[in-house]
Amino acid sequence: MVKIANIELGEFPLLLAPMEDVSDPPFRKVCKANGADLMYTEFISSEGLIRDAAKSVQKLDIFDYERPIGIQIFGSDIDSMREAAIVSAQAGPDLIDINYGCPVKNVACKGAGAALLRDIPKMVKMTEEIVKSTNLPVTVKTRLGWDENTKNIVETAERLQDIGIQALSIHGRTRVQMYKGEADWTLISEVKNNPRMKIPIFGNGDIDTPQKALEYRNRYGVDGIMIGRASIGYPWIFNEIKHYMKTGEMLPGPTLEERVAVCRQHFTHSLEWKGEKLGIFEMRRHYTNYFRGLSHFKPLRMRLVQSEDIQEIYDTLEEIAQTMSYV
Repeated sequence: MVKIANIELGEFPLLLAPMEDVSDPPFRKVCKANGADLMYTEFISSEGLIRDAAKSVQKLDIFDYERPIGIQIFGSDIDSMREAAIVSAQAGPDLIDINYGCPVKNVACKGAGAALLRDIPKMVKMTEEIVKSTNLPVTVKTRLGWDENTKNIVETAERLQDIGIQALSIHGRTRVQMYKGEADWTLISEVKNNPRMKIPIFGNGDIDTPQKALEYRNRYGVDGIMIGRASIGYPWIFNEIKHYMKTGEMLPGPTLEERVAVCRQHFTHSLEWKGEKLGIFEMRRHYTNYFRGLSHFKPLRMRLVQSEDIQEIYDTLEEIAQTMSYV
């Protein structure tokens, strides 16, 4: 049984990665229904939380059916991050997660996210202050290092464990790599197999099939896998991996009717949580992923992404179910 503090996650948990503009409550709801064991909010700016910025505060919304769930925060100022952890804890998550992995320019160039990989003493101090500020378990998501010459994750993991983090998720790339090239899990395995490490180690990067998930579990010995991009438009990946690990058999992929049904649920949750205007707008980024590979989909996709009428969108989804097919 894998545990983060007292949170039981099963024998080999599958985690939904925190993804900006993706991992909101509507998306998390369909992933939870399809087998995700632990989920995180989108990453939340510490400065935004302290300023009470509406977008940041809305990201604190969590619901009981999502549990266990972590709130992920990022920032460059230690005092602000400590305060943000206190604010986040008041929203009632099961844990607080710190983002030391985001590689995008407007985060890293402000000294947050993966930028802390260039200042490990500051990362350790920031983490220590957050651990001290809350009774909740604190976890970290990070990368192998800033670049090829600073892959210091083995030592960094020890130092973070020593000051009290309860689990560590590692993306198998450096910041410089962004999301390019193949993720290198050998260093993730080195962290997991370091006899000093006692906390759960979760691997992240490039897991997009059940076969790969099983292969990486067996080869690298991690305690669980965090899945990001492969779940976008395909929340079935969690249950498919679980079934394959249990039986060695592949579940049949979702039918077109099942794809439409889950997309419709996602859209409905989006309307409920965000309201009509934003719910319609922010759902547009998901349609291509839900219906990837569908023949002659483009005209209907254009209708979905251009429509501002709720009923027309539902009608278009129904039309996809009735008239489209995979070739």
